[in-house]
Amino acid sequence: MDSSLVLGTSATPITLLTTNDYEHWLGEQTPYIQNVLKQSAFKGKGHALLFDDQGYVKAVVFVCDDPAAFFLAADLPNQLPSGTYQLDLTHTQDENLKDESTVLSRFAVSWGLAAYRFDRYKQGDNEPAVLAVRDSQTLDEIRTFVRAISLTRNLVNTPANDMMPEHLSAAAQALAEEYGASIEEIVGEELLTANYPMIHAVGRASAHAPRLIDLRWGNDADPKITLVGKGVCFDSGGLNIKPGNYMRLMKKDMGGAAHVLGLAQMIMGMNLPVRLRVLIPAVENAVAGNAFRPGDVLPTRQGLSVEIDNTDAEGRLVLCDALSEADRESPDAIIDFATLTGACRVALGTELPGMFCNDDDLAHEVFRSGQLTGDPVWQLPLHADYQEMLKSDVADTVNSAASPYAGAITAALFLQLFVSPKTAWMHFDVMAWNLRGRPGRPVGGEAFGLRAVFDALQARYGR
Repeated sequence: MDSSLVLGTSATPITLLTTNDYEHWLGEQTPYIQNVLKQSAFKGKGHALLFDDQGYVKAVVFVCDDPAAFFLAADLPNQLPSGTYQLDLTHTQDENLKDESTVLSRFAVSWGLAAYRFDRYKQGDNEPAVLAVRDSQTLDEIRTFVRAISLTRNLVNTPANDMMPEHLSAAAQALAEEYGASIEEIVGEELLTANYPMIHAVGRASAHAPRLIDLRWGNDADPKITLVGKGVCFDSGGLNIKPGNYMRLMKKDMGGAAHVLGLAQMIMGMNLPVRLRVLIPAVENAVAGNAFRPGDVLPTRQGLSVEIDNTDAEGRLVLCDALSEADRESPDAIIDFATLTGACRVALGTELPGMFCNDDDLAHEVFRSGQLTGDPVWQLPLHADYQEMLKSDVADTVNSAASPYAGAITAALFLQLFVSPKTAWMHFDVMAWNLRGRPGRPVGGEAFGLRAVFDALQARYGR
């Protein structure tokens, strides 16, 4: 549970103002406060501390540039002295801050995300300041979002020596136990018996057995939503081995799995009325004598044969078997997340996830939710003419186009082969990592698109 967010009413107030509010508010203060702020050279931007006659902080004034920003709390939990604080909106004149529940939620969630620490292997960091929330139900909802995104971050940040397929399975099992979900897994040679040949082929060279993790939650009568997450716990590139600098961050190649587990926690924690299924093909793409090779022709669960052009295009291979299984039930929607291509990072940068979708309504809903929640996504085209780039002379398709161009699109087109055109399907190609630190978004593992997708699902299916 996030210790930076607590239930309570007795705390140091944080007076939240907009830039336009500040001069009016300052004019209503005592000469003492006015002089203190002027002498401290506070210009009405950021935060300032107000002290009592004993030298203790009695209040904080915080002036924000954009009251509609999702990361409204900025970096306050790391900038304020240790202690417990509470949001005070009674002095604002700005209409954007009059909706107290929305502002509190945005402020508190961004507070919790700014206070996030990945401290599993490190000691000695200062504890962030604490924010008190008056209402227990509101606090529970806020914590659900913070915990879900923190779960995604934690899983991505954990190094591969502690995050192999069996560890990813344990994380899914813990989530299932917390929310009363059922969970099954198919491990090792059982994958061949159960007809998941691609998951087995990619993961068989590792000492850590490959597996398909299958979590189910909710009522059978509710709309079916299936999430699929790429769980490549470490990607050496296989026999097409990556150079060292490209391998350095490959602990994050299970970021898609981390995303769907975080999204599942949001859905279950908020009790969204859907029938949820989560499928995670979890493997390590390792190098050994039994590793799959360039030029191999391998079967898939769906029956299509795939010629391996590049063993470093392994994520789409494990996903194709999972997508085939997801599509078998004809759910209302399949949504997959994957750290799939560098090409998408070239096109959109590292902080904007690429989204592909075969359903215009669903795509529009998620795009709009991304704008509303400050969690933007950008739709890229499933340009059918590029399917030609995936042709093989000896198999039904290749796994990777020879051309260096349109890599994110051809990867998505490969995945589309394993989903029925009648099934609404959305694919996210994400970085899962912050290369730079920003308020609420420290360097390291990150969740992209989760708030956007959840908001869209809640708008579509929530009661």
